[in-house]
Amino acid sequence: MSKKAVWLTLVTCLCVGLQARAQMGMNLFKKPNIADIFKPVVGKGGVYETVRAKDGTKHSLEMTIIGKESVDGKDAYWMEVAHDQDRSGQMSYAKMLLTKEDFQSHRMIFQQPGKPAMELPMNFYAAGKNASKRDEELDKWRQVGSESVTVPAGTFSCQHWQKEDGQSDVWISDKVSPFGMIKMVSPNETLTLVKVINDAKDHITGPVQQFDPQLLRQQMVEQKH
Repeated sequence: MSKKAVWLTLVTCLCVGLQARAQMGMNLFKKPNIADIFKPVVGKGGVYETVRAKDGTKHSLEMTIIGKESVDGKDAYWMEVAHDQDRSGQMSYAKMLLTKEDFQSHRMIFQQPGKPAMELPMNFYAAGKNASKRDEELDKWRQVGSESVTVPAGTFSCQHWQKEDGQSDVWISDKVSPFGMIKMVSPNETLTLVKVINDAKDHITGPVQQFDPQLLRQQMVEQKH
């Protein structure tokens, strides 16, 4: 498993503006005038199929809300993201504790197949965050209308957002938690909702260790063999 694959589920859903392997463009959700599409409902979520344009490679992605608690008096939700890493179909999991009103992350825990769960320090991804570049990219998205979209999970009435270059589109519905993502098309990849989840559970098991960079490197080496 590559380093990019390890961080895919983390950087994508935390909207840090980094280039993950899937190139899903999920950072558009941080755009101020559509940030309110984060509508977490405990137990709800979706299963998506991603198809890479270059070679047709398919992967599975899950996004669910698995719990709720309070952080400094604000409602915070545990969002879990799962992604299959190779042909074995094994899933890697990451969960983030996010406050709804500002979509800020307060805790991050991830677990690779067969490995102990680790909690990342909250300054872990800050060094790679280029806020200026991120905001510049977000300003390129515009709402272009409302459309009915049919995917394997069903037919949904969606808001259609498009990047100003006309090469990337996303369709969003408030019927699906946590982000309403129904379909996304970009030059690199297509993402499609294939199943709505109504009974989401926490998949991260066992004791949670503090982040150990050396142990992570060891795990990645082991995954390559």
